[in-house]
Formats: sequence, C-alpha cells, structure tokens
Amino acid sequence: MEKENIITEDKIFELYGDYILNHGERPKNVYRFAKDNEFEEKDFYSYFSGFEQIEKSMLVSLFNKSVELAAEVNNSAEITSKEKLLNVYFIFFENMTMNRSLVLMILGSDKMHSAKISGQLRDAHRNFIKTLDFDDWVMIKKAKEDVKNFHEKAREEVLWLHLVSSIEFWKKDTSPSFEKTDIFIEKTVDTGFELMDNEPLRKVIDLGKFLFKEKFRKG
Repeated sequence: MEKENIITEDKIFELYGDYILNHGERPKNVYRFAKDNEFEEKDFYSYFSGFEQIEKSMLVSLFNKSVELAAEVNNSAEITSKEKLLNVYFIFFENMTMNRSLVLMILGSDKMHSAKISGQLRDAHRNFIKTLDFDDWVMIKKAKEDVKNFHEKAREEVLWLHLVSSIEFWKKDTSPSFEKTDIFIEKTVDTGFELMDNEPLRKVIDLGKFLFKEKFRKG
C-alpha cells in the first residue's frame, strides 16, 4: 500500500516548530527538512518561500485565530471598540503563552530581527484595527478636535507600537501566568491617544515613531 503523507500549512507549522524547539536552530535547508519529514520539497513551496516565511506566518496565524475566537463575543452590539481590541489582545497573548518557547525562538532577542519577523503580523493587525469604530472610543470622544480627526494611519501606527511594546513586555514578564502582561495591556491601551492630546508629548511620540521606522527600515 502506498504511504499517504498529505502536507498542509498547519502540518509544516507543526514540523518546523518541533524542529527548531528540539535543535535550537533552523533546518539546514528545505530539501533536508522535507526529506527528513517524508514529503516532497515542491510541496513545501506550495505554502512558503522559505523558513523565514514560516516564522512570519506563524505569528499571523496566531493573531488571526485570536480574532476569530474573539468574534463570537465581539459581534455583540453592546461591546465597545476598546473592549473588542482588549478581547483580541488577551486571547492573542494567551495563544502566544501556550506556544511561548516557540514564539520566543522565532522573535529572538534582537529587536531588528523581531521587527522583520513581525512584518506580516503588522499587516494583520492593521486589518483588524480597520474594523474598529473609533467614534465610540471614550478617549477619542474626550479628546480635542484635532485629535478626533487624527489620520487613520496614525491611529493604526500608535496601536501597532502599543502592541509591539506589549510583546516586548511579555517577553520579559516573569510573573505567574504572565498576569502582569494583562495588566500592562489594559492600563496602557489608551496611552497613545493620551499622548496625542498633549502637544509636547505628541511631538515626542512623533519623533519616536520616526526613529522606530528608521531603526528597522533595513529589516
């Protein structure tokens, strides 16, 4: 009987994750990785261009699955946009915690590498942010008129930087069940908009965003 070995995106995730956790490094090449796991190299390229692409896609998969899991609650008309954001974040960080060793290996300790691997996650995050209605955000309602009309891309940028800072906090968190990360997320989710409502601090965050982009541009 011919051996059936159906390869899928999720299967490659599983095989790749097992490999780097057990070996502490990426496989030597795609050919060897495929051969060792008894599937054709060409089947690998049906899903990914290389190992870095797997790592980028893993983070996106964790985030998108978190959005899907939160959808049942977030579809309620009584849930505010801020609550929708927090619901997704809490599930996302729970998913990352369930795969902490793998996620830490993928992100690494180098921030430039981490930013490069997080590139597709940024796009997935932006797509989710676009679904939120900022008109019901209390922080925006209380803000000055120019902040209320702040460019959509700037809001997306502020919230992305917030997620990045939350991930960095989680990476270093040593509290039981990483409970301090949840507290950090909840207490800081409005910080970006608070800064926007303060002219001197707004200039600081604008400078910070510029430096952030310049630092990781090569990634």
